[in-house]
Amino acid sequence: MSDFAVVIPARFASVRLPGKPLRDILGKPMIQHVYERAIASSAVEVVIATDDRRIADVAEGFGATVCMTSAKHNSGSERIAEVCDRLGWSDDRVVVNLQGDEPTMPPELIDQCAALLDDPSADIGTLASPIASREDLDNPNVVKAVADAAGNAIYFRRALVSPDDAAVALHHHGIYAYRCGVLRRLVAAEPCDLELSERLEQLRALHLGMTIRIAMPVVRPGAGVDTEQDLAQAARSLRLRT
Repeated sequence: MSDFAVVIPARFASVRLPGKPLRDILGKPMIQHVYERAIASSAVEVVIATDDRRIADVAEGFGATVCMTSAKHNSGSERIAEVCDRLGWSDDRVVVNLQGDEPTMPPELIDQCAALLDDPSADIGTLASPIASREDLDNPNVVKAVADAAGNAIYFRRALVSPDDAAVALHHHGIYAYRCGVLRRLVAAEPCDLELSERLEQLRALHLGMTIRIAMPVVRPGAGVDTEQDLAQAARSLRLRT
């Protein structure tokens, strides 16, 4: 596996869970749990990218490298692209986007996602699992992915078109690996109509003709944190690991 970096985009504003990166989980801010998952991976560099000084101060307090970024970004991808430019990373550098609300992401999945780009035909790597429940099928916050026989993404959506979709849809996990050059091209492009309709940035990559390689995770990750209920579930999951 080639060397790779992890960038953790983190913003303070959240409609459903304000101050989300700094919310406490078992005595630590959530962003620290995410950072600890990242440094336990094989990454040669881990950077927290934020536009909020409160997050930066906390992150620097537990020893993280922080890159202050613009407050005008519309997505984590845009924030990470700024980090690539600020740190002078080459177009060939592999970077994993580990979202700041994934405190239970197993480190081995960070490695697995990065390793998907060892195949030069893949522009982006990501992970997806079989859908676990009817509740997940009906939940628009659980993004569904469909892949072809080679493991390349065909489509992503939030809702099923028909009950038959359940047989082929996968639960997409919000972790990505890119080469910096691919990321720069992605964020420079205008959003496409499908992306705006579904509110899914990965549809822009497909619209641009990029190949998104999907792998089944070697272990199933826990859910990201968007609500108070998710926060409590993350605490339960992390408590079981200690």
